[in-house]
Amino acid sequence: MSDTVYIKISQSTEVHEPEVRVKDIAQVHCRNKAAEARIKALKVTSFKERDREASYVGSVMDLLEELEGTGSSIQINSVGETDFIVSYNPQIKRRAALQWMKTAFVSAVSFCGAAFAIMTFNNDANVTDVFGNLYRLIMGAEPQGITVLEISYSVGLSLGILVFFNHFASWKITVDPTPIEVEMRLYEENLDKALIQNAGRKEAQTDVR
Repeated sequence: MSDTVYIKISQSTEVHEPEVRVKDIAQVHCRNKAAEARIKALKVTSFKERDREASYVGSVMDLLEELEGTGSSIQINSVGETDFIVSYNPQIKRRAALQWMKTAFVSAVSFCGAAFAIMTFNNDANVTDVFGNLYRLIMGAEPQGITVLEISYSVGLSLGILVFFNHFASWKITVDPTPIEVEMRLYEENLDKALIQNAGRKEAQTDVR
């Protein structure tokens, strides 16, 4: 009687150890715990350069062939992805001062870029004249310096940005993911697809030769 093993592989997995086993990249379930343990301990790949980041693109068909070789009475059912990526990220101690410098640099660039974009928009839309005309229509007098319109616009712009991005430091307005988080997930998905497709093309070229 054969043992049915269910295996669910994620499309992308990050590991910190150079030796990658099935248990590191997939969920495995089997009533026969001995067979489940053998499959979990099966080696998937090994990264030779342990101090550098690397990635490995694998196919579930190659993995299933190796899994079925662990025992003649094992039947594998894959309920996950057909292709997968294993990203190796060694846990290297990074200097705190360097990390703070990078964070400060990115924050400064983002702040200056956002400020320049807002000023360019205000100049193109001629917001100053619009506020001046609006003030004259409502108050019947010429504006003298900064008015309540400019103050309300500045406060509203800041609050609008915070509400839109749904994120301020570690505090979130709602449990929904922020627009940046959504875009990052889409970027990661597109990056994984590109890596898998490139790996498939390289294998096809190798087979032709």
